[in-house]
Order: sequence, then structure tokens, then C-alpha cells
Amino acid sequence: MEWYLPVIWAGLIGTAVMLYVVLDGFDLGIAILFPTTRDEGERDQMMNSVAPFWDGNETWLVLGGGGLFVAFPAAYGIIMPAFYLPVTLMLLALIFRGVAFEFRWVAKPKHRVWDLAFWLGSTLAAFSQGLILGGMIQGITVANRQFAGGPFDWLTPFTLMCGLGVVIGYALLGATWLVYKTEGPVAERARTQAKSLLLGLLFFAVVVSLWTPYAHPRIAERWFTLGNLVFLWPFPLLTALCGFFAWKRLHGKHEFTPFAFTVAIFVLCFLGLAISNYPYLVPPSLTIWDVAAAPSSQIFVALGVIFLLPMILFYTAFVYWTFR
Repeated sequence: MEWYLPVIWAGLIGTAVMLYVVLDGFDLGIAILFPTTRDEGERDQMMNSVAPFWDGNETWLVLGGGGLFVAFPAAYGIIMPAFYLPVTLMLLALIFRGVAFEFRWVAKPKHRVWDLAFWLGSTLAAFSQGLILGGMIQGITVANRQFAGGPFDWLTPFTLMCGLGVVIGYALLGATWLVYKTEGPVAERARTQAKSLLLGLLFFAVVVSLWTPYAHPRIAERWFTLGNLVFLWPFPLLTALCGFFAWKRLHGKHEFTPFAFTVAIFVLCFLGLAISNYPYLVPPSLTIWDVAAAPSSQIFVALGVIFLLPMILFYTAFVYWTFR
């Protein structure tokens, strides 16, 4: 097997997942913040700030899931049974969120049920993603290259904490997006909310950073052996600096930079999780080489991705530039 093909595919899938988290995270976050105002005009303003973008943002989730199925079918066959319930809940919640986004406008003035569906669908989707993330970090029980655990292995205090942390993080992305894209009461309230949400996200980041090496020796060895510590210490330092600068910008009149620093925090946390688990795609037992598809399959699909990925990137950049 060409050793570099699984590395390339792992990078592609990781990039797609990271882009999904950042791009779909802020519009999920706006829905999470929906109950903070009952004014219909302000809710309209919040939804309009993401109206041109929200549907395209989910493209990256499809690319990440499809890439996992094609390039690492054995991992797909283990991960899906391990997280059937949270994955199903996430997909149903995203459907409700999407339907509510469209139906809310045509149902006026009797649209309260769609306001509820918009908030509830987005919050459950974010929470489910946190459950899946926490379950991946704590590990999956595997025997003979098949899932050998129970249907509720993912339900632990750690995964519940991760679920709440993702909800808080997405709400922060949504709040800083509103600071950037809106004005008036909506923007001012979002600036105030973002300060508390930033502290909450940093708290969860610190707890996860301490909990995971304590509970999993493989992660402790990755971060705290002397040789690795020399090279990896910039990641937590940069995360703390981004949190500090986001806090400072939220106390000024800055509009774009709080969102930019929040995105940087997410990217750095994502890279930290990747460092903690690489090269395991099904932690703690199966690496990307253990679960990779045949090289011919990976190459065949990669030829399509070579054309598809630039199109998605161009489309995304075009939409964001057009509605800037």
C-alpha cells in the first residue's frame, strides 16, 4: 500500500470537517441564540445574516462523511454503529433546522413553531456533534476490526461535557458573527453575550485538555514527553493568545476581529485534537493505514476530488464575497 495515500485522505477529510465546524458552526450558533430575543425584527435580522450561506456550509459535512466512506470504509463501518443514535439525532435535527429556515418565512405571522424548530434543531445538532466528538476522543471498543461495544458507550460524563462545550462554542461563533454582520441592538447584545461565551469555551477547552491526558495515557505521552513538548507547546500558547485578543477586541469597537480570533481558537483546538489522536482514525486501536481502502480505490476517487474540491472552494468564496 502506498503509505502516503491514507495520509492525504486523512488530511482532506480533516480539512472538510474543520471547514464544516467553522462555517456551519456560526449559523447553528445564531439559532442557539434565538431565544435571547423575542423581537421578530431582530430574529429576522439574525436569520438574514446567514441566509445566503447556511445551505452551502453543509457541503463540507457531506464531503467529510463521503470521504470517510470511500477512503476508509473499515473505519466507517466501525464508527457508524458506535454512534448510530447521536448521528441519527444530528441528521434529524439538521433536517428540522433546514425546514424551519425555509418555512418560517412563509408561515408568518403564525411562525412560532418554526422558531422553536429552528432553535431546537440547531441546538440538538450541535450537542450531538459534541457527543460524537467526545466518544471519538474516549475511544471505541473494537474486536476483529468490528465494533464490539454497546449502543450507549458514547453516553458518559465526558461526552456530555463535550456536547455542552460544542453548543457553547457554536453560540460564540454565532455571537461574533452577529457582531461582524449586524448593527444596532442585535450587534450590541451579541457583543455582550460573546464575552460570557468566550469564557465558557476557554473553560471547556482547559477541562478537555486536562481530562484527556489524565484519562488516556496515549494522549499524555503524546503531549508531555520531553521531545514532543518542545514542539507542541506553541499550540496551547497560541490558543490562549487568541482567547486574550478576542476578549480585548470584544471590549472595543472592532467588528470582524472577534470573529476571526474565535475561528482561530476553533482551528487550534481542532489541530490539538488531531495531534492527540494521529495516526488513529478509530482510537485507540486502528490507524489510518489499518482501515484504508485499496490504493486503486483511493486514487480513483482522488481524481474526482481534484476537480470537485476547487469547485466547492470557488463556490464558497464566491458566495461569501458576493454577500460580504
